[in-house]
Amino acid sequence: MMKVAVGTKNKAKVQVVKAVVTQFYGASIEALAVASDVSEQPMTNEETRQGAINRAKHALCEGNADLGFGLEGGVTLIDGQLYICNWVALATPQRIYTAAGAQLPLPPIVADAVLAGEELGPVMERYAQQKDVRQNQGAIGIFTDGLVTRQQMFEHILLLVIGQYRYQ
Repeated sequence: MMKVAVGTKNKAKVQVVKAVVTQFYGASIEALAVASDVSEQPMTNEETRQGAINRAKHALCEGNADLGFGLEGGVTLIDGQLYICNWVALATPQRIYTAAGAQLPLPPIVADAVLAGEELGPVMERYAQQKDVRQNQGAIGIFTDGLVTRQQMFEHILLLVIGQYRYQ
């Protein structure tokens, strides 16, 4: 049986890895609290991607796994507009695979708070008047009126990295 480690304890992210990976592999999946080695609130696509890569590498090593996954959400500034961005990395002992997901503009009230130094998760909790937004539907779920959940968004990106891995 394949051993898979995911570099987070975030229940939404762990659940999506379990759901997607078990479609393709008989695997035991371990959730590990690992460092992203980037800012608590990644502020660029590059930093968010690096956080996913770092989590995947740490999960692979610390979990003594066959595959390590890292999922990272962040924000990125494009033409003066702050967007959410999401990256997934899959680490094997030989290679790293990465893919990005949906990007959606944040309303000014949310963007201003994040640009002032707050993390998106707590800002979204205040904005949506909900607890644990990042553990559940995420900003994408709120700003798409539930049409695209955080889980669905990460499912898509996980399929992209697993597809690359299978292709190789």
